[in-house]
Formats: sequence, structure tokens, C-alpha cells
Amino acid sequence: MTTMLQPTTTVLLLIDIQGKLAQLMHAKARLFDNLQKLVRGIRVLDIPVLWVEQNPAGLGPTIDEVATLLPDLEPIPKMSFSACGNENFVAALKDAARHQVLVAGIETHICVYQTAVDLIEMGYEAHVVADAVSSRTPENKNIGLEKMKAAGALPTSVETALFELLGVAQGEAFKAISKIVK
Repeated sequence: MTTMLQPTTTVLLLIDIQGKLAQLMHAKARLFDNLQKLVRGIRVLDIPVLWVEQNPAGLGPTIDEVATLLPDLEPIPKMSFSACGNENFVAALKDAARHQVLVAGIETHICVYQTAVDLIEMGYEAHVVADAVSSRTPENKNIGLEKMKAAGALPTSVETALFELLGVAQGEAFKAISKIVK
């Protein structure tokens, strides 16, 4: 049974937003903008962030647009396409003690897809941020989104997720997130 995202049960997972690969993404300017909005909003809500990088020696570091928003965190390097194939990530996820995973990053049809399916198989709710994932082609992004939905992942968007986590249209967090998404 799935539920709406809750601030006390959600963790954000950022997948492989790295180097030259990130520059090849379909609609990259919109992707980068949405990723920044998502991270800024999640930070306002004080929700934990897990951050993985695929083969950083080969693909390079996470793009500055995202990495500079996470100065207190270190990415977890991985070689498996699925983040769940990495024992350090799995340990960090268990330590977060959250059962709802908000998933964003690249590429939708490879690492994001395989991670989301593995998360579901491990008993987590995978909420995939459709406007904060991408692939090199829109066709591959769509295939990845369709396969994740068929596997039980829940599609969402940056604004849907942030306002779902807020729950009310009042307070400092609401004001801050309203400015972020404009």
C-alpha cells in the first residue's frame, strides 16, 4: 500500500548526475534546473539525501549545479548500474531508516530504472521524479519511466513531491519552497 510522501519517512536519492554524461541528457537545462529546485526544497524540509556516482574515475564528478548544494555530503561511488548493488549505498539507506525513496538522476532507462526496481523488491516505495530524470533520448526516458511504473514505482514531479511533503500552505518552509519552484 502506497502513501503520500511524508517528511519523516522520505529520503532523496540522486543518481549519477555526472560530468560529460550529464551534458548529453535530453533537455539538460530543464533537468538541471529541476534537480536544483528539488535539492533546495528537500534541504529546506531537512530531508536526508543520498547521492551516488557511477564510476566517478571514468565519468567524472557530479555537476557543480548539484554538488554545490550538498557541501556537507559525500557521494557514494558505485560500479553497479543499480545503486542497490552497492553495499555502502544499501547500508546508508538502512541507516536513514526511511521507507519512501524519492528518486532523481540519470539515465532514466538504466541506473534510475534498475535502482527503482531493486528498491521496490527490497520493500521500499520508489517515487520517481519524472521531471528530474533524463536519458540521452526522450524515447529511452519514456521507456524507463514506463518500466518503473509497471514495476510499481510511483511517478511524481518536483512540485508535486515538494508540496506533498509540505502538506500545508503556511509557515517558513512553505514560503521558501514557493520561492524555489517559481
